[in-house]
Amino acid sequence: MNIPLRFPLYNRRDLGYNSCLMTATRITTRTATAGSANTRKGDRGRRPLLIGLGFVVCFLMVNLIVGEHGAFTLMRARAQNAELAQEVARAKAENARLREEAHRLLTDPAAIEDIARRELGLIKPGEKLFIIRDVPAAKKQTP
Repeated sequence: MNIPLRFPLYNRRDLGYNSCLMTATRITTRTATAGSANTRKGDRGRRPLLIGLGFVVCFLMVNLIVGEHGAFTLMRARAQNAELAQEVARAKAENARLREEAHRLLTDPAAIEDIARRELGLIKPGEKLFIIRDVPAAKKQTP
């Protein structure tokens, strides 16, 4: 049993649109212009180009994130830069302290005397040196 349709059925390529909402009309004549004759062929050539372009864009995005000069490498370099800056600051502080001590040793005789007494154990003539040693605690003997 065939049910008659209210509109005639056509193939999609025969229609001038791609919508169900418009009334179906057959394209009766095609104009032979330079652009319309190769429209189908050009559409087929454009799809692989778009796919290839998509792959290239995806590759570039991944390379931007995890590549040799990517975001992760940049974060690691910034962390290393901060650590090195702290190390340089510590070295500069130590250098300033040592420079101050060297200046003091060159100009202050009391500083030289202090180091001679403390590190070398030297004494002035007429002074007495008392060395106090800790005696170990006696062990308790139980009867």
